[in-house]
Amino acid sequence: MSNTVFHMDNQWLPFTPNRTFKQDPRVFVGAEGMHFTTHDGKKVIDGISSLWCVGAGHNRRPINEAIKNQLDTLDYATAFQASNDKAFKAAQMIADMAPGDLNKVLFCNSGSEAADTALKVALAYHRARGEGHRNVFIGREKGYHGVNFGGMSVGGLPANRKVYGAQLLPRVDHMRFIHDPVNHAYIHHEEPVWAEDPLLELENRILVLHDPSNIAAVIVEPIAGSAGWYIPPQGYVKRLREICDKHGILLIFDEVITGFGRLGVNFGADYYGVVPDMLNFAKAVTNGVIPLGGVICRDFIYDAMMNANSPAHAIEFFHGYTYSGHPVACAAAIATLDLMKEENLFARAGQQGRVLGDAMHSALKGLPNVVGIRTLGLAGAVELASIPGTPGKRAYDIFMDCFHHGVWVRPAGENIVICPPYIVQDAHIDQIVQTLADSIRRHA
Repeated sequence: MSNTVFHMDNQWLPFTPNRTFKQDPRVFVGAEGMHFTTHDGKKVIDGISSLWCVGAGHNRRPINEAIKNQLDTLDYATAFQASNDKAFKAAQMIADMAPGDLNKVLFCNSGSEAADTALKVALAYHRARGEGHRNVFIGREKGYHGVNFGGMSVGGLPANRKVYGAQLLPRVDHMRFIHDPVNHAYIHHEEPVWAEDPLLELENRILVLHDPSNIAAVIVEPIAGSAGWYIPPQGYVKRLREICDKHGILLIFDEVITGFGRLGVNFGADYYGVVPDMLNFAKAVTNGVIPLGGVICRDFIYDAMMNANSPAHAIEFFHGYTYSGHPVACAAAIATLDLMKEENLFARAGQQGRVLGDAMHSALKGLPNVVGIRTLGLAGAVELASIPGTPGKRAYDIFMDCFHHGVWVRPAGENIVICPPYIVQDAHIDQIVQTLADSIRRHA
C-alpha cells in the first residue's frame, strides 16, 4: 500500500489548507473500531469520532448490514408526494428519544441543512399564526450552525463569515459569548458559576433594540462545539428558555454535536432539562456512515402550519430536499440507534467522559502555553496561547505532530479538541492524551 500514488489535482478539500496538504497528505483508506489505516499502512487512533460523528466506532456490522439490506430492497424513492417505510420508522424512533412534545421530524442531509430548515420553519410558523412581522433571528458569538447562508448568518465564527458578509441574512443579531477565560479557564465536568448574568444583554439591549415582537427565534448550541467545546454558565440554558417563553420567541437548539449521546444522555436538552421548540440533529444519528440530518419540532409548530387557512391540496410548508428521509440513510439511523441502545453507548459515553476529563486535566494542566482546559461529557478542549502574529498555528502544528505520532485530534482556532467514539477504552484515552501532552511539550 505504501506505493499508492494519488492523483490530487482534482479534489478541492473542504476546511483544509490545500497547499500544505499536498506536501504532507493525510489519506485514510480503511477504518476499524477506534482506528484508521492510512494510505501508507499506518494505524491512527480516531480521537474525534471523525468530526463528532462515529459514536459507535468504525465498521460496525449491524449498520453495514442494514444498509446492504436496504439497497437490495428499496434503494431510493422520491421524497415529495410519497415517502418510504424506513423514514417513518426512523422519525418515530427519533421522536421517541426526544424530550417533551418534540414529536415532528423534518429530515434533511446535514447539520447545515438542518439549521436553514429550522430558520425557515420559524418564519413559516409565525406567518401561519398571523405574526409574519417576526423575522429577526438571534444567534450567539462563536456559534456554529453550518455553512449555508442561513446558518452562517446566525453563526458567529468570524472566519466563516468574513468573506461572505455582504450576502448574509439582514435581520440577525448575536448574543455575547459564554466563555470567561479569567475566572473559568479550567472547567472539569461542572457548569461554571458566573458572578454576572450573561443573558442580561439579551434582555436589556438586544430585545429592546429590535423589539421582542419582531424576534422569530433564538438559536444556540447547548455547548459551543465547533468553536472549541465552550460550556455555558450554570442556569444559562434554563434562563434562555424563560426569556423566549416570556416574549413568544422560538428557541432552537443546534444539537448536531451534542445530540445522540455525547453528553451521556440522548440530547443536550435532556442534560440541561430544557425542551427547545426545535432541535437540530445530524452526525451521530447514522454513526456518520451516510449523511442524514433533521429538525425535530414541537407539536404546536406543526399544528399551527396544518391549521393555516388553506385548501386541502395545498402544500403547508414549501421546503424539502431530494434526499429528505432517504431510505438508506434512515435504515442506517435505525440500525445505529438500535446498536447504541443495545450496547448502552450513551451511558458509556457519560462514564468515559469522566475518564477523559480526569486524564486531560491531570496530564495537560501546567504544560507550556496551556491557558485553559474544558471537559464535559465525552469531549474536551485544551486552549493554547497564540503565537504572536500567526493565530491558530500552534494548534495546527500540534495537530499535525499528533497525526505523525498516530493520534487524530482536531484543531479549532487556538484549541485542540478531543471527542472520541463512545466505545473508547481507558488505554485509548491514555494514548490520545499522552501523545497530545508530548506534542505540546515539543512545541513549547
